[in-house]
Amino acid sequence: MSTAPTSRFVESDVRPKDVRMATWICFFAWTFAVYDFVLFGNLLPKLAADLGWSPAQSTEINTWVTAGTALVAFAIGPIVDRIGRRKGILIAVAGAAVASLLTATVGWVVGIAAGLGVVFLVLVRSLAGLGYAEQAINAAYLNEMFAHNSDPAKARRRGLIYSLVQSGWPVGSVLAAGSVYLLFPIGGWALCFVVAAIPAVFIIIAGRWLKESPQFAHRHQIDKMIKDGRVEEAQQLGKKYGIDVTEKAAPLVSVFRGESLRSTLTIGGAFLLNWLGVLAFAILGTSLLSAPDGKDIAFNNALLILVISNATAFAGYLFHGWLGDRIGRRNAIGIGWILCAVSFFIMLQAPNGNFPLIIGLYSAGLFFLIGPFSALLFFTGESFPVHTRATGSSIINASGQVGAIIGGLLITATLVAGGGWINATLWWGVLPILASGLLIFAARNVDPRKVRTD
Repeated sequence: MSTAPTSRFVESDVRPKDVRMATWICFFAWTFAVYDFVLFGNLLPKLAADLGWSPAQSTEINTWVTAGTALVAFAIGPIVDRIGRRKGILIAVAGAAVASLLTATVGWVVGIAAGLGVVFLVLVRSLAGLGYAEQAINAAYLNEMFAHNSDPAKARRRGLIYSLVQSGWPVGSVLAAGSVYLLFPIGGWALCFVVAAIPAVFIIIAGRWLKESPQFAHRHQIDKMIKDGRVEEAQQLGKKYGIDVTEKAAPLVSVFRGESLRSTLTIGGAFLLNWLGVLAFAILGTSLLSAPDGKDIAFNNALLILVISNATAFAGYLFHGWLGDRIGRRNAIGIGWILCAVSFFIMLQAPNGNFPLIIGLYSAGLFFLIGPFSALLFFTGESFPVHTRATGSSIINASGQVGAIIGGLLITATLVAGGGWINATLWWGVLPILASGLLIFAARNVDPRKVRTD
């Protein structure tokens, strides 16, 4: 009688302390990935001034970087579904660190060959898409790890706990702004990027304590048995762990079939549409607020904008994580984005000059725009089987960058045509956000009280 060889991915049973360790490591991994990701946007004006780029050149380069980020974020998913979640996290962290170090050398490359330097920058910052992909890998990994949490109380708070991990975005954003404030006067933008790579060393060391998720380990073992011709044993193991062994196609193919297809189209479409709104109000929000054809507010205090946006995002993450545990993540996302569209619509119609009213509505809009992403990413993990979980999550995550590119082109075209910021953000901000909130209701609902183990 043959015995199944132990897969190299199979680990001992996951204990509560393993889940706690994974949660903390994923939080810091995401925080420092965001740190690098946001740092480029913060320093782009300084980098452009240093290298002699016009505003138009700077915008064009950023568009190419966004496209490269989307491609890398998309490509990592199928890889993670093959090599494992733990390795995927470490690759994403290491990739973001390498991108930071190489960005620091852009000035030298441009000095040698200007055109080559621009291409080099686009390629390097595209590599930083691994850092952006960290949130999708985290969502797939923690979704599977939380499924093995033996504490019933914590199992009921999975969404809230994950929202704390996702709050690494505002934390990383604040760290990036603080590092620019402290380091730029000392060594310019190059020093900022060098320092941004240092935390990755500690995350990679801490990664030794990460355990591979049991769901992935079991799926990998089943795939190995099938490949070795031991189909009956694979079926028995699949039945034991509730894993469908009939799906043999590559994850990139399977994600557009059956149950996964509905999730890919509905959640991915909603994610893409919503990122038009993220671009309009979160990324370009200061331009809208200060532009004469926008809200015409003397809003030169960047620190105030930073505090408002990130404090709002942090509170929004926690609220929607908590709400999703109670009414279902899909419902929390849809309601949040619809309320977001209403808040921003009223803000755009509010009379200019009323600073408290405009900033209050702007903050409410950000609360309902950014907050649902903590529920969305966890909901994405719940919506795919283990075979396609990382691939599906990465495709949906990358669709956000596609939305940012589309939104940038549409807003630019509207402004060039003389439409002004109010019309541009109404058409390409408010309406896409509303559409995303409605579309997400077409996704399959998931009972937050139930834990998916396949």
